[in-house]
Amino acid sequence: MIKIAVDAMGGDFAPKEQVQGAMMAIKLIQDIEITLYGDELAIKPHLTNSERIRIVQSEGTIDMGEKDPIRAIRSNRKSSMAMALSSVRNKENDAVVSSGATQALIAGAHILVGRMKAMKRTAIAPVIPSISGKPVILLDAGGNIEIKPEFMLHQAYFATIYAKEILGIESPKVGLINIGTEDGKGRQLDQDAFALFKENTSIDFFGNVEPKAVLDPPCDILISDGFTANIVMKTLEGTAKGVGVMLKQELKRGFFGKLGLLLSMKNLKRFKKRLSPEEIGGAMIYGLNGVVIKAQGSSKSVGFYNGIRQAANVVRQDVINKVNHVIEKEGE
Repeated sequence: MIKIAVDAMGGDFAPKEQVQGAMMAIKLIQDIEITLYGDELAIKPHLTNSERIRIVQSEGTIDMGEKDPIRAIRSNRKSSMAMALSSVRNKENDAVVSSGATQALIAGAHILVGRMKAMKRTAIAPVIPSISGKPVILLDAGGNIEIKPEFMLHQAYFATIYAKEILGIESPKVGLINIGTEDGKGRQLDQDAFALFKENTSIDFFGNVEPKAVLDPPCDILISDGFTANIVMKTLEGTAKGVGVMLKQELKRGFFGKLGLLLSMKNLKRFKKRLSPEEIGGAMIYGLNGVVIKAQGSSKSVGFYNGIRQAANVVRQDVINKVNHVIEKEGE
């Protein structure tokens, strides 16, 4: 059995949505067991089916607005997030799913799960939608504001293996987010990363990709530093939301607009679902000794189910050991 830890108290709608997502996962995935870390009295009213689900009592939560996440983790070892993360290091569970504070989760993962020796930096790697319908990995979406090109290469190894094993992409291509497609564009970091990626035979390097192509990229993996990729991700999220609102505003104008809105409701719902991060489940934090999935803070039950499904797939495909093997081989 694959054992999944769920931080039941992190996020906007805890613990109801986490519990319902866990029950959904148990119903649909036969080879998993789930441990919910949180306040048992708050969890139990929502837990109507405890098959392959157990509760471990925790003490307190780490606030979403925590200004010192490292201190928060170290001083709250009995919090739901810290206990869930510790359970992976102690080999009690194989993976963690949490929608708690992002920086606290990253800090806690470093302290309590530990970083792979082969990777010098971790990375947050959400999967974003595309016009073609194929999934696209975006990294690093906020883990490292400053980074070296060789660390980005390690992250590209991880993303390549993830794309093959989890997304089913046979020969994933890697692209560098840049202000232009030509060689030599961008900052010194971008130029150095380009040269390093181009000469490496363990990845299929496409070249530079402009941000305007993010929704229809010529590659399967888009990579940059944490500052740039995070801006790309948040711009994409905000634009999608804004376009949806403006579209509804226009459709509500006049009789024919309202009629068009009525007739296109199913299409609008499909549009919203297509752009929803809950359909993916969450962003995996690359580079750790265990599987940690960051679900959105506003995740509902479906988002948690997909996060648990995603975590189980990564464990099942032994992604972390495969990444270690590739990086160690490169170092020989």
